[in-house]
Amino acid sequence: MLRFAVRRIALLFPMLFIASVITFAIIQAPPGDFLDDYIAELMEQGEAGFNRADVDYLREQYGLNDPLPIQYGKWFLNVLQWDLGLSLEWNKPVTELLNQRLLMTVILGLFTITFTWTMAIPIGILSAVKQYSWWDYIWTFISYLGVATPNFMIALVVIWMAFSYFGANLVGLFSSEYIDAPWSIAKVIDMLKHIWVPMLIVGTSGTARLTRIVRANLLDELSKPYVETARAKGVSELKLLLKYPTRIALNPFVSTAGWELSELFSGSLIVATVMGLPTMGPLLLRALISQDMYMAGSMLLILTYLTLVGTLISDLALGLMDPRIRQQ
Repeated sequence: MLRFAVRRIALLFPMLFIASVITFAIIQAPPGDFLDDYIAELMEQGEAGFNRADVDYLREQYGLNDPLPIQYGKWFLNVLQWDLGLSLEWNKPVTELLNQRLLMTVILGLFTITFTWTMAIPIGILSAVKQYSWWDYIWTFISYLGVATPNFMIALVVIWMAFSYFGANLVGLFSSEYIDAPWSIAKVIDMLKHIWVPMLIVGTSGTARLTRIVRANLLDELSKPYVETARAKGVSELKLLLKYPTRIALNPFVSTAGWELSELFSGSLIVATVMGLPTMGPLLLRALISQDMYMAGSMLLILTYLTLVGTLISDLALGLMDPRIRQQ
């Protein structure tokens, strides 16, 4: 197991470097830069009297005149020191803008993953054990409905129904008096009162998809000869189910668990915008539209790093569950 873990960790570092190069290339792919878009916006508004010297000064200050390899080198070295630069649009340090939103993104992601796993695993197991029963048919229908319905549409319907019928405002994660307040026990309690709605909405498609995965994997295992052999030897159904088929059926589930946080982030981007959530999604969308390279690049890099680290944790967990994996 130690050798397996060392190999996986050793692969992490070159992948992080490659991810940073790809991220920087994606940010630089659109023509022009933030200042070009800013000048074009001023001209569209009829403000042609902007100072060209100020624009040249800003371009020099932000290093936009440097060759792309130099820009990448400066940016990557600063990222390693958690200096993500200044946001071109906000004119504030990126870390200052991201700290609070990154925390809320992780909190919402962990709540959603916990909800997804807690629901998907037992429902998938029961659907496989009770194949073609009314339970299986009901959850199959609900699962397909959850996969087919966009989360942002569910968010719009829930917000409209809550406001129209109950007069409740489900936008945001905090009540108005706690939005700018420092963290306290009262603020945490207020967040817990609000977070369950976006948790359910964001976790809908993931729960539906993972339920189908668990069901399909377990049905495949239950049809194998070793299950019949164990039954013939008198092993009880519950022990047989939990000790062998379920454990093996969860291998693909565990192997993809590392992608869950990044998938939740990308999948909740529109939901977060619709519901006014103080997460990284709306900020990333605005940074991409305005070509705020430091803001967008840093957020994409953080998302990529979360995916890689999550995949590493999944690989290690899979190695612990299945000896065949760590012996490869």
